[in-house]
Amino acid sequence: MDLFSHSWSALLGAVAATPDEDFERPSGCSGWLVRDLVCHLVVDAQDVLITLVTPAEGRPTVDAVTYWRLVGPPAGEDPLDALIPRLAAAYGEPRLLKFHLDDVGSAAGRAAELADRTRCVRTRDEVLTAGDYLSAYVLEWTLHHLDLVAHLPSAAGPPAETLGAARAALEEIAGTPFPAVFSDGDALLIGTGRRAPTDAQRAALGDLAAKLPLVLG
Repeated sequence: MDLFSHSWSALLGAVAATPDEDFERPSGCSGWLVRDLVCHLVVDAQDVLITLVTPAEGRPTVDAVTYWRLVGPPAGEDPLDALIPRLAAAYGEPRLLKFHLDDVGSAAGRAAELADRTRCVRTRDEVLTAGDYLSAYVLEWTLHHLDLVAHLPSAAGPPAETLGAARAALEEIAGTPFPAVFSDGDALLIGTGRRAPTDAQRAALGDLAAKLPLVLG
């Protein structure tokens, strides 16, 4: 199974199925509405397109796991983070935002299908194979799918296969597995600080609790 395509198609489908009135609801990304998250996905899709046509010479410097950097909690100083809500509001109507994401997102999906996954590409001053780059984005898409449906209880969540793959990636980043009693969704949400653990979950985490949240950048 191509997990990049599977996770991306599921996320695009979930956005398309989101009623317009729900675009004003909060998302799972702190401080962002659903419309802001969808606007961020447009930027992400553009990044995929740009990266896949930016070939690189030399050996990879990162892989699908080490591509992700652990960063501190958002300080509100990232210009792009500040731009996203203003840009999302400028669309005016959710249908325009949906259209743009479908347009750019479909192109990103086709580019991924056509990419030579053994070829090296450059992004963020790093070199990695196109295959590793696309694999890294399975974690991104799955987390943002969880963000999309965080306050939309009737919406479809991420596929089980991509939840499992994203959890495995986050466990590699953490350097240790999450407790077996955690569902994949719980591991991802608690591991990245999107949800606080219950007392029982914190006890199950043991020493891992001190490493959390894993804020990725």
